[in-house]
Amino acid sequence: MSKRDYYEVLGVDKNASPEEVKKSFRKLAREYHPDVNKAANAEEKFKEVKEAYDVLSDEQKRGVYDQYGHVDPNQGMGGGGFGGQDMGGFGDIFDMFFGGGGGGRRNPNAPQRGNDLQYSMTIEFKEAIFGKELDINIPRTENCDKCHGSGAKPGTKPETCTVCKGSGQQEVIQNTAFGRIVNRRVCSGCNGQGQIIKEKCTECHGAGKVKKQRKIHVKIPAGVDEGAQLRVSGEGEAGTKGGPPGDLFIVLRVKSHDFFEREGDDVFCEVPLTFAQAALGVEIEIPTLTEKVKLKIPAGTQTGTYFRLKGKGVPRLRGFGQGDQQVKVVVVTPTKLTDDQKELLRQFSGDNGEDSSEHHESIFERMKKAFLGD
Repeated sequence: MSKRDYYEVLGVDKNASPEEVKKSFRKLAREYHPDVNKAANAEEKFKEVKEAYDVLSDEQKRGVYDQYGHVDPNQGMGGGGFGGQDMGGFGDIFDMFFGGGGGGRRNPNAPQRGNDLQYSMTIEFKEAIFGKELDINIPRTENCDKCHGSGAKPGTKPETCTVCKGSGQQEVIQNTAFGRIVNRRVCSGCNGQGQIIKEKCTECHGAGKVKKQRKIHVKIPAGVDEGAQLRVSGEGEAGTKGGPPGDLFIVLRVKSHDFFEREGDDVFCEVPLTFAQAALGVEIEIPTLTEKVKLKIPAGTQTGTYFRLKGKGVPRLRGFGQGDQQVKVVVVTPTKLTDDQKELLRQFSGDNGEDSSEHHESIFERMKKAFLGD
């Protein structure tokens, strides 16, 4: 299969500056890098883009390509012309252009921090309000106690890989007409570890880590809300090569309450009133988060009216006071009345001098004025 034109691959014209070539390569490499793009042809696309950039970013190679195009691999190009070199090392290329500082690889024997863990916990409504302490069991990897994380049988230790001399990489050197090309690959002798364990620990089988259930004491502060995240430092996965452990992040889910609802630091509730209570006024007992308090309802209170109980809400996380409790009164219309009760209501309606048609008319008049701007 014939190769595509390198300029076409990068989407630039033949007069493109080195900066334009590099900019296009960065964009395409990010798009097709196998660590980012999981499409079946992503790796081949990445190789094609990398090959085109290797040529067009080098002034000498670009000059030869502009003059001769794709060189026949049988004409002294070292087994493949411009495309003959091994296109491994995706990590090197990605690091070079997206934050790796020049394509250098991490020392496999350097201490490495352990992975963070996430644990979801569901708590009761009032536990979120007032806080709680409890123990939880977390499955995680820890350093093997028998070999202390080395992976080697007690009394022995890992040996430096003789293939890569401990670097974890192998260098493959290829001579071409344009000079020497050095490709780095994961060492086949140690799989990139830089060390070889000849006698493995019988407990962890050479991994240096084992799975365990760890009991952790957790303190949930008062005032947390749905989705809050608690960080427990050093309770994540074990590090390697003497590196520190990761952290444990606990994500909180809060159950709903039958009576209270929460908005920020305030709690809301609804209290039913009879028609008589709303009309004549009454003193009622209201449950709060901690106790019961008296609330005076004035005569003539309308349904939907809110009353505030100051300082009866949620403790603020930073320790500066509490929110409020908002009480909404709802006037309940009776559905079952005796004949005597019905007659009393008819008498009340007549004695009160209320004319429903006049009342509705006054509402419509107000709406009309509002629309017309009177």
